[in-house]
Amino acid sequence: MKDDVYLYNHARWEALAQANALFTRPRLDLDRESARDYLALDRLGIAGELTGKKVLCLASGGGQQSAAFGLLGAVVTVFDISASQLERDRAAAEHYGYEASLVQGDMRDLSCFDNDSFDIVWHPYSLTFVPDARDVFREVSRIVKTGGIYHLMCANPFFAGLTHQAWNGEGYLLNLPYEDGTITSYPDQEWVYDQSRAKIQEPVEYRQTLSRIMNGLIREGFILTYIDEIKGNDPEALPGSWGHFTDVAPPWLEYTWLYLPNVLKNAGTAG
Repeated sequence: MKDDVYLYNHARWEALAQANALFTRPRLDLDRESARDYLALDRLGIAGELTGKKVLCLASGGGQQSAAFGLLGAVVTVFDISASQLERDRAAAEHYGYEASLVQGDMRDLSCFDNDSFDIVWHPYSLTFVPDARDVFREVSRIVKTGGIYHLMCANPFFAGLTHQAWNGEGYLLNLPYEDGTITSYPDQEWVYDQSRAKIQEPVEYRQTLSRIMNGLIREGFILTYIDEIKGNDPEALPGSWGHFTDVAPPWLEYTWLYLPNVLKNAGTAG
């Protein structure tokens, strides 16, 4: 599905990988304990042994989450739009001595995977890079096993496109309509990559309202078991700084969903 959305995201993430951006640097300093802490599995309610569990790191290239799951004994597959990102996952697997399956593609099309392929689908921040989250949810519901876990981290839809640069002296000004598909863009934070060495096109993101996310997943047969608003924790941060902004307007949401379509069907709620 190499439409304009695919081509833009592919070009941007190839450029970020070449610039050694923060999200493209493999985690090569983990052990089993720190791997579990890094994934925050206990906080998310994901208990038990992961050895042998089939995990898909979805739109998750860079050798970070895949490294943690590999160390914990999972059977790891990484799916990402960027071949350069997947090379980081290959490097992490070689560093730690586990095997990983690496697949390049668009998260809206997971037809390369069979039905009921994975126990866990782990999806870090990337959902807003596509116009309609429901395209992804349909694919995930097909490939995750009944009783399987879908972990999703995405933009807080209420603050999509807003950064600390929106400070007007009194607060952070919201000025975009709260509608599905509203296009947002903003400069990369200075800590993402060395902007003195590279200049990369800004992200193009699409607002996914909370109702689209929640209802889209419920209709596919998912049940919510955990949600968190990820925010800053710096009471000394100055107004107009990134730290202050993230304390006032939590930029990210994190969910754990269980795929239990029969439960919802029997309850008469799965439209």
